[in-house]
Amino acid sequence: MNEQLREKLLLMKAEDARVREELAKTGELFNGYHAEMERVHLENARELEEMIDEHGWLGKSLVGEDGAEAAWLIAQHAISLPAFSHKCLRFIEKAVAENEAEPHQFAYLHDRICFFENRPQKFGTQSDWNEDGKMEVWQLEDEAKVNKFRAEAGLKPLESLTWDNAETRENKPKDWRRRQIDFETWAKKVGWR
Repeated sequence: MNEQLREKLLLMKAEDARVREELAKTGELFNGYHAEMERVHLENARELEEMIDEHGWLGKSLVGEDGAEAAWLIAQHAISLPAFSHKCLRFIEKAVAENEAEPHQFAYLHDRICFFENRPQKFGTQSDWNEDGKMEVWQLEDEAKVNKFRAEAGLKPLESLTWDNAETRENKPKDWRRRQIDFETWAKKVGWR
């Protein structure tokens, strides 16, 4: 195991969590993609990509389970970099087949990509506010099979999840239509659309 890589990944994950928590406390996290959060995500993605280019996917045998989880989280949060997200998805898919990554990691990143590309998701891991300000599961590729797909990825049935809760109600968009326009503008700017 490469302890130096593992430690670096854990520090990157911790910085992501620190900034997220700070912005959540002030409510700024929920008003579009905050510049400070994006800065952390981009910096972490740049460092992760350098690591991947040198070592391949940072799987469990190389960086331990917690290091591999941190690598996935960094990839999951690299939302301003569509090409990098797709690159990581290919690496994670292979890593899952080799037992170097957990199936849920592939499921979440796959669905995240679908969400940003405005395509239905397979595993039902992504949610968004609807026009009424309620959080709900994003569009599904196959509603009849979603729990089968979730089980294969080690995820609980969709019905067991609560999307609409106190935090999502408290932080719902004040102007849902404006949020949709801003999101589409951002998605086009970074290349998801």
